[in-house]
Amino acid sequence: MKYVLVSGGVISGVGKGIIASSAGLLLKTMGLKVSSIKIDPYLNVDAGTMNPREHGEVYVLDDGGEVDLDLGNYERYLNITLTRENNITLGKIYSKVIEQERRGDYLGKTVQVVPHVTGCIEEWIERVAKIPVDDTAEEPDVCIIELGGTIGDIEGMPFVEALTELRRNCHRDDFMQIHVSYIPVVHKEQKTKPTQMAIKAVRSAGLVPDLIACRCEKPLEQATIDKIARFCQVSVQHVLAVRDMPSTYQVPILLSEQNLVPLMTSTLQLDKLRITPALSKKGNEIWETWRNLTVGLEHLHENVEIVLVGKYLEQPDSYLSVTKSLEHAAMRCRRKLIIKYVDAEHLEPATLKTDAAAYYKARHDMSTAKGILVPGGFGGRGTEGMIAAANWARENKVPYLGICLGMQVAVIEFARNVCEVPQPEASSFEFDSGDEDRVIISMPEHHQGKLGGTMRLGLRSTVWQPETEWSKLRALYGLQNESVNERHRHRYEVNPAYIDRLQAKGLTFVGKDETGVRMEVIELKDHPWFVAVQFHPEYLSRVLEPSKPYLGFIAAAAGMLGEITRAAQREGRGVNGLVNGVDKLGL
Repeated sequence: MKYVLVSGGVISGVGKGIIASSAGLLLKTMGLKVSSIKIDPYLNVDAGTMNPREHGEVYVLDDGGEVDLDLGNYERYLNITLTRENNITLGKIYSKVIEQERRGDYLGKTVQVVPHVTGCIEEWIERVAKIPVDDTAEEPDVCIIELGGTIGDIEGMPFVEALTELRRNCHRDDFMQIHVSYIPVVHKEQKTKPTQMAIKAVRSAGLVPDLIACRCEKPLEQATIDKIARFCQVSVQHVLAVRDMPSTYQVPILLSEQNLVPLMTSTLQLDKLRITPALSKKGNEIWETWRNLTVGLEHLHENVEIVLVGKYLEQPDSYLSVTKSLEHAAMRCRRKLIIKYVDAEHLEPATLKTDAAAYYKARHDMSTAKGILVPGGFGGRGTEGMIAAANWARENKVPYLGICLGMQVAVIEFARNVCEVPQPEASSFEFDSGDEDRVIISMPEHHQGKLGGTMRLGLRSTVWQPETEWSKLRALYGLQNESVNERHRHRYEVNPAYIDRLQAKGLTFVGKDETGVRMEVIELKDHPWFVAVQFHPEYLSRVLEPSKPYLGFIAAAAGMLGEITRAAQREGRGVNGLVNGVDKLGL
């Protein structure tokens, strides 16, 4: 097993996840099998109970694991399927060590951070790195390890010590480290001192970076590169200048141009690994398709403008997978994506009284957009604004995509304004829990008062219903597919008692779960694109394989849904069956 550790210094949020994902992609284009592990030094057992406003989105895996959003980057870039064990937190480690101590596994020894906690971390990494994560079902060749936070954080020190031990136990050719640092510009001068101090801190902790990836807004001057190499004791070739790019999907190309592949090959002796011709060919195809799809994105002139009506807009990463899925779909359609973020509360009448300017701006943005998206969320705050957005999209034939809560508010809107269901019945038990007679109700397995891991989580099946061959969404998945699998994360669902009444008025539930009791997909037949889903399709969207609900939404907003659908029908197995994206779509 080869390990590539990606660590960071100077500041957090410097882009370790993108650089780790890009390095993994470059290894994959060589035909290697690549896995990833994300280390988060916080004491939470997982990311499930974290506020999106503070930590960003919670990413959900096939096995129902609620994990850090960086695992989404790994899956999107590398087209792999990870498990909850690929996200290591300090909470998980301490829980396991304490459990072992209670069982007597340590045979009466004094349990300490070193060697017991660090040994648990090292064992966890070595075990999880071997788990197959791609369609070969074989043990990976390389594992990318991203260490969250910055070197020197007190909560991260057990992990640093464990990684130091892992490096010591590995053969020299089996471990390399890429340290990501930040180069600030002060009075138009690029400053290297923060990076010098960061490298000093890394080395004092016992790790020795092989490559230094310098994040910067503009290209590094040669004098800056020379100075970093001199004072950090690495060769000039081992200093990578990772400047801001028009798209993060162009970072792998930037790193490739700076010879990251040869550098990793020589450090890890990758040329000694046996790579099958089939995987080598597949790697070349991935790289060719990636370049064709991402090069020139900054030169796209035709825009597609959509509005995202959300409630966690203070934190840019709250809807990361949603925005990435929109980007994947826009790239496939060769359109320049413009997202306008509208605070759902600003669409509510109460805002008109307190901040009329914000209210009218939000209404203007919503009413002029080519498409309206309402993503997932929890709680009643802002939901009346989301209902107003769904109403506008339905009545004015504007393409609409609702995700999870976005589906629930669309059902509530239809119940109120078309089926004339009175309030409070035309609401959600989540917003108004006076009694159980609500259009949206709590699921039976939802444990009141216990939040961690109690939702309907992970990969579940959605079965297409009879006589729904007209469905625009179903056509994108492929009409021959009787069901699809998507990831879920929700506590509430549509009340089965209202289904017949809603369908009689034209709201079709084109997809249900295997039991036929849970509603998964709604669609309006006489609308350009009014689709809402209970699952979260963004979790399975990939750069080279966009999510079908997002692709259909963007295509409808761009006025090219017919082209996309015909392409899917020609292939006969849905849009994601297209290997070389833009060429086979004929766009």
